Amino acid sequence: MPHRLEIFNSLGSCEDGHFLVQYRLSDRIGVVMDPLWSPSRSLTLSLSSPKLFRLLCACTASQTENCIDTKMAKTRLACLLTLLSTHCYFSALAVVLKTNNKSPWTNEFDKIELSCMIESISTTNPRIEWKKITNGGPSYVYFDKKISGDLENRAVIREPATLLITNATRSDTAKYRCEVTAPDDQKSFDEIVIDLVVRVKPVVPKCSVPKSVPFGKPAEMSCMEEEGFPKSQYQWFKNKEEIPIDAKTSLKFVNSSYTLSVETGTLKFSEVRKEDAGEYFCRAKNDAGYAECAAQTMEVYDIDIVGIILGVLVVVIVLLCITVGICCAYKQGYFSSQKQTGNNYKVPAKGDGVDYVRTEDEGDFRHKSSFVI
Repeated sequence: MPHRLEIFNSLGSCEDGHFLVQYRLSDRIGVVMDPLWSPSRSLTLSLSSPKLFRLLCACTASQTENCIDTKMAKTRLACLLTLLSTHCYFSALAVVLKTNNKSPWTNEFDKIELSCMIESISTTNPRIEWKKITNGGPSYVYFDKKISGDLENRAVIREPATLLITNATRSDTAKYRCEVTAPDDQKSFDEIVIDLVVRVKPVVPKCSVPKSVPFGKPAEMSCMEEEGFPKSQYQWFKNKEEIPIDAKTSLKFVNSSYTLSVETGTLKFSEVRKEDAGEYFCRAKNDAGYAECAAQTMEVYDIDIVGIILGVLVVVIVLLCITVGICCAYKQGYFSSQKQTGNNYKVPAKGDGVDYVRTEDEGDFRHKSSFVI
């Protein structure tokens, strides 16, 4: 029985001129012959292949005259070929870029490739440019076939347009735009934006651990470093064993009352216990690596209430004794002094013919009468 050929989908590659045509076979009334095939049968065809026309009667082993609806099938195939050919024609007249990684990353001082591949172009000598995009705006890193800017002497271009950074630094973290201009193409411009991240290993963090803390009192430890990128997270260790974020997850720390922040690096004890004494150190880490500070010892001691009370009593007694001694010395006259007054002054004897009178305010003497000769 002759069968109907139905073509309903196709996938093509303009690079090699071959296409994958999907079809299905049905009988005279349009019933699918094999409903278990999903998706339907497929056949790879070339634009110049005679298989394309033999496909019209591929449903049976019969000759062409035994196939029905060949005119309709030819019409559908002709339309399909026209669309595919048109697609290939316009693709050949357009510059098209692609990349194999839009978000690459690398560690500081390593090399990294920013992929920019030309998938389709007809212009023989296109203009290729690379720009670095920061908050201050775009700046050239490759222009007029030369590396410029802060990538000078640290980058090269791999044909046709891939940018290779040979020694990446933290300042290279940014968005980069590959631009290709092809004047001879109908679509003469295309671009790709690549987001580069250069990871920086943390430096040795600054750690603060109290040397001694009274039993039952609060205590706080801090850890900080600012060089790593992405931003570091923090871990604390006691006696070389990691302190968990949640104390309840570890039998060794289940009785401890602390809070640990991996973002800020702080370790806070609400009430220290004897078991909290030990050597502590902190680790700062990110995707590029980690760094640790030197271990520091924290001691926990008991408060001697009796000793404190005795010390206070001794101080009170000493102060009392000093006060009593001062009072006794004052009564004995050790702190009294004799003052000279006007009544203690002796008037000189008369005989010189001059009378002296003492003034009340000034305390000196003046002549009362003059000499008589």
